Amino acid sequence: MLTNEIMYKALVDKDVTFEGTFIAAVKTTGIFCRPTCTARKPKAENVEFFNSTKEAILKGYRPCKVCRPMEKAGETPDYIKTLLNEINLHPEVKFKDWDLVQKGIEPSKLRRWFLKNHGITFQAYQRMFRINSAFKRIQNGESVTSVAFDTGYESLSGFADSFKSIFGVSPSNIKDKQLINICRIETPLGTMIACAVDQGICLLEFSDRKMLETELKTLAKKLNANIIPGANPHFELLKLQLEEYFEGRRKEFSIPLYSPGTAFQLSVWNSLKGISYGSTRSYKQQASSIDSPEAIRAVANANGMNRISILIPCHRVIGEDGNLTGYGGGLWRKKWLLDLEKNNSAQ
Repeated sequence: MLTNEIMYKALVDKDVTFEGTFIAAVKTTGIFCRPTCTARKPKAENVEFFNSTKEAILKGYRPCKVCRPMEKAGETPDYIKTLLNEINLHPEVKFKDWDLVQKGIEPSKLRRWFLKNHGITFQAYQRMFRINSAFKRIQNGESVTSVAFDTGYESLSGFADSFKSIFGVSPSNIKDKQLINICRIETPLGTMIACAVDQGICLLEFSDRKMLETELKTLAKKLNANIIPGANPHFELLKLQLEEYFEGRRKEFSIPLYSPGTAFQLSVWNSLKGISYGSTRSYKQQASSIDSPEAIRAVANANGMNRISILIPCHRVIGEDGNLTGYGGGLWRKKWLLDLEKNNSAQ
């Protein structure tokens, strides 16, 4: 059991084995650190320990600029990034365990990482990515036969079976089908899940949001689409602009968005985009901005149905009394985002 004495000794020793186990907050400076922080150590009586950065933020502490405790703890390892780039460039290549070993990668370790972060094995990810590539090529006019063999399938029947198991239709019947690409993005506030179609980003949510699975199902139904891992040109721009935002260097997003909804929902979401960086509005003010001053509850419900966090800034809506109210990503994240914008709005 971790006691304050054990955690303080680990903090003084900068013991790397305690990384991720606790957060140390310094009462005299108001900052919180990793166990391995290299900054000068405070006296034991001035240290408060927490289980997570979330708890420290809620208690009013801010992250240390030396050890950066909010920084992308679950970021994709470089060796997996390299592997994913190869799959992106050559989706027809099938990496087997022997190939992975030749690259110095332990197959079981890779499987565990994909199961934890994508919910599927690495081999399943490869198959999904390959089918994703095939779908796009067929919709762009290439023949089913050439696509099947170009993407590594040994027979047309095998390709058709794999295709139908994912999309529910044969390769020749996808005229009215859409494809939604999905990827994970690491941020200082945790992992986010992003989805994109040709028109733009259609979902951006924190992976621990309770409504995420429902949102994905609703999106797939609305667009008559299947959601599978794959490359999308909007993802790279999204990652870049999010990184700039979290570093305090971006106040507006230029990436295309696609958010299907009712006419009322669209009016509410558009009004959210009108709340400037570093500013907040109450639900009543937001309702008035769309000429529906009595529809406060309906506006709040529409805010809750927003599937594109941060880019459509529902975190900038607060209670009439100035208190923070409901946010799908958690109130601690809402506080962090508003503090980030407030601290950088004058720059």
